[in-house]
Amino acid sequence: MRHVRGPLCTIDVGERTAETETIDDVLESSLGGRALGTRLAHDRIPFDADPLGPENRLYFATGPLQHSTMSFTGRMSATGVSPLTDGLLSSNAGGFLSRNFTGTGYSAVEITGESDDLVIVHVTDSGVEFEAVPALAEATVPETCEYIADEHGLESEHTVVVGPAGENQVRFASMMTSEERAFGRGGLGAVLGSKNVKAITFDGDSAREVEIPPLQMEIHGEAAQAEHPMKESGTTSVTEYANMVEALPSYYFSELSFEGVDGISGDRVAEKKYKKGTCSACAFACKLPTRDEETGLETEGPEYETVMAFGSNSGVDDIVDVMKSNKLCDELGLDTISAGDVVAAYLASEDEFGNVELIHETVEKIAHREGIGDTLAEGIDRIHDDLGVENWSVKGMEFAAHDGRTLNGQGLAFATSNRGADHMYAEFYPYEYPLVDADDAFDKEGLDGKPPKLVELENLNVIKDSAVLCKFSRDFVTEERIETLLGADYEQLLELGGEIVSLERHFNNQRGFDRSDDDLPYEIPDFERGLSEYYDERGWNDDGTVPEGRLEDDSGVPADD
Repeated sequence: MRHVRGPLCTIDVGERTAETETIDDVLESSLGGRALGTRLAHDRIPFDADPLGPENRLYFATGPLQHSTMSFTGRMSATGVSPLTDGLLSSNAGGFLSRNFTGTGYSAVEITGESDDLVIVHVTDSGVEFEAVPALAEATVPETCEYIADEHGLESEHTVVVGPAGENQVRFASMMTSEERAFGRGGLGAVLGSKNVKAITFDGDSAREVEIPPLQMEIHGEAAQAEHPMKESGTTSVTEYANMVEALPSYYFSELSFEGVDGISGDRVAEKKYKKGTCSACAFACKLPTRDEETGLETEGPEYETVMAFGSNSGVDDIVDVMKSNKLCDELGLDTISAGDVVAAYLASEDEFGNVELIHETVEKIAHREGIGDTLAEGIDRIHDDLGVENWSVKGMEFAAHDGRTLNGQGLAFATSNRGADHMYAEFYPYEYPLVDADDAFDKEGLDGKPPKLVELENLNVIKDSAVLCKFSRDFVTEERIETLLGADYEQLLELGGEIVSLERHFNNQRGFDRSDDDLPYEIPDFERGLSEYYDERGWNDDGTVPEGRLEDDSGVPADD
C-alpha cells in the first residue's frame, strides 16, 4: 500500500518547542491524511480533552497522492476534537497548500499546548520558528495573508489562517488557506484560535519520494478534456434540480423548496464567474471566482451548500447577496454552512427572512461575539431553546443541504456520520437524486438495501480523505483505478476505511456518544431498523458503541510497497 512518508513534527506552542519522531509503523497502515490524523489523535489526545483546552491537538496531514501531478489531488486533511460536536472530527481543504506542506518533508504536523501570545508558527524543512504577532489580533484572513506575504515572501497558498471568528472561539470557525479555501466544518478554526495561533505557514523543498503509477497522467488528461456542468457552475449546478425534487431546505428547514430559486441557481452563479479557478495540479477547474460588475464585489463561490444556507434557508433570492455572505465568512473565518444555518435560525426567531442587511450585520457580530452574535456563536444545538426554534443539527453540527426528508438514505447518513450532519461524510445523495447510472441508483424513499451501501460509502470516503483525493473524482477514479493508484486491493482499502470509522466512533464513545446521538429532527420510514442494520454491518453494538476488542481485531491494510 502506498502511503505518505516522513516523520511526525510535534509543535508545542506553549513551550515553544518542536520535536520530530519516526512513525513508520503508523504510516504503513494509514495511507495518510484522515486515517493518519485519526490514528494519531485516538492515541494521543486524552478522551476527556476540552476541545478548546491546551490538551486538544490538531493534526495536519497529506497523503501519497499529493506526491503526484494528478488532477483531484490539491487537498489536505486536518483532525482534532471539535468544539462544535465535542467529538473527533476531520476536515479537509482544497487550494494549493498540500504541495507546500509536502515540501516540509513531514508526514504530519501536530499542534498542541496554548501560547501566551498571539503567534504565527513557521514550519519549514529546516525547522520551526515562532513569531509573536500581537498587532494581528482580530485581523481578517486577507489582512493576515497580506502581512505574511509582505514580511516573509510567502503567498496565501503557504498558509493556514484563522480570522476573528477563530480567535474568538466561535464554535464553527474555519481555518482558511489560499484565503478562500476552508477547513470548514466542525470548528477547527476555534481550536487553533484557542491555542492563540493566528496562522501556520508551510514551506520547503524536501518532499519525500512516493512513486505514483503512470495512470495519474491518464486521469489528469481525462479531467482536462471532460465536459462537465461543474466546470461552469461548480456544485451549484444541482440547485434547481434539488429544488424540483424537494430536497432544498428553505426558510430554516420549514420548507423543502424555494420559490426564488432562479435568483440563486447555478445559472446565476455561472453568469458571475469571470475566470477559471482550480486547486493545485488539477485540470478539472471546478472552482468559482465570481464578480458582480455593478458593485465590484469579488469572491470565490458560492458553492451549493452556501447557496442553501445563506440563500433559500435564509429567504434570500439574489445571488449577489449570497456572494456577499460568502465573502464575509471567508474574510472572518467562518464555516458558511453552519454560519448560514445559525443566521437562518435567528431570522426565523425574529420573523426576518430575507433581511439581507440584518444577515450581514449578524455574520459580523458572530465572528466578533458581539451582542446576539455571542449567543449565535455557540451553534444551533446549544442555543435553539433561547431562540425558540427547532434544533436542526446532528451531534451539534448544523445541516448541509440534500434534505433527508426527501432523500432518506442521505437522512440516515446524516444520523450515522461521526462528524454530524455533514453531506460529505458518506455522500449518499448522488445515489438518490440520482446523479449516478440508473443501475447504481436507489429509490429516494425508505431505507431498503441502503445500510450496506452507506457503510461502503463511508469507508470509501475515508480512503479518499486519506489518499488525499477530491470527492469530485468519482467519475474518473474507479475501483480498479484506486487500487492501482494506492497499490492495494479495493476490499482491503474498504477494511482500512471501516477501521478508521470505528476508531472515530470509539473515541466518541469514550466521550459519551451512543445510539441516542445518531438521531434526526424528523422521521423517515424504518429509521430505527435501518440504524440497527447499519450497526450490524459495522459489527458494532446495537447501542451505537464499538465492542470491546473490536479495534484490536481490525488488522488494517499491510504495506506492500
